[in-house]
Amino acid sequence: MSVSTLFRVDRRGGTAVYAQLVQQVRQAIRVGRLKGGDRLPTAREVAEGLGVNPNTVLKAYRELEAVGLVEARQGSGTYVRDQPPLDVADLRADLAAWVARATAAGLERADLHALLDEACRVA
Repeated sequence: MSVSTLFRVDRRGGTAVYAQLVQQVRQAIRVGRLKGGDRLPTAREVAEGLGVNPNTVLKAYRELEAVGLVEARQGSGTYVRDQPPLDVADLRADLAAWVARATAAGLERADLHALLDEACRVA
């Protein structure tokens, strides 16, 4: 997968670049754009493609490795680890049903976001 397909950096936001990279890899794994065995672009490729310091990319990759999402293979690169399959379609359907119930109960979009944010904080 190419750097421009996988990563986008928002320099105006308050989120550190390495954290953005971590989040984007997590999301790509979550939705199935990256699968177990897929090779991530090298730190040099990402740094050159995004105009960031290679150490920033390495920090992101180290964090991803620490949480078990990727593994560095000496002389070969960084690869996505095999993850148990996650049926995103089922999760999406569950979420759509929840949104429908909440909307029917009179909650507005801002209320839904607040509830989801709270659930994410306690999970």
